[in-house]
Amino acid sequence: MAGPDALPGHPQAHIDYAIEPDLPVAQFRAVLIASTLGERRPVEDHDRLERMLRGAQVIATARDRGRLVGVSRAITDFSFCCYLSDLAVDAAYQRRGIGRRLIARTHAAAGPETMLVLLAAPAAEGYYPHVGLEQFPSCWRIPRLR
Repeated sequence: MAGPDALPGHPQAHIDYAIEPDLPVAQFRAVLIASTLGERRPVEDHDRLERMLRGAQVIATARDRGRLVGVSRAITDFSFCCYLSDLAVDAAYQRRGIGRRLIARTHAAAGPETMLVLLAAPAAEGYYPHVGLEQFPSCWRIPRLR
């Protein structure tokens, strides 16, 4: 599932979307940092980032002339649920619909029978209702030990 989209209001910008299961760690790290999601991800631990990528079943990407500007990383059973663990769009490319398209492509790749769920970063809580996600008030967790 690949394909270009022209960005509304940005006729010169042309973004290509794809599912990239073999996304290189260095590119993943760079877009995490450029999006500010790197503040909440282990960007200094190459091996852990590698495990994060290889453990995901769906990695959707957005590229501007080959440069990675957005990524969505999800864990799914392709049958019932899809956990969208990372949604990162380079800050210079935000507010152009890239995140919305990455969410849609991730959910499509996981399958129509799946329910997409995510935990929002505090700074992004206002974004998700804007792109059509419903807030679910009951979430429980066991925090990371490290």
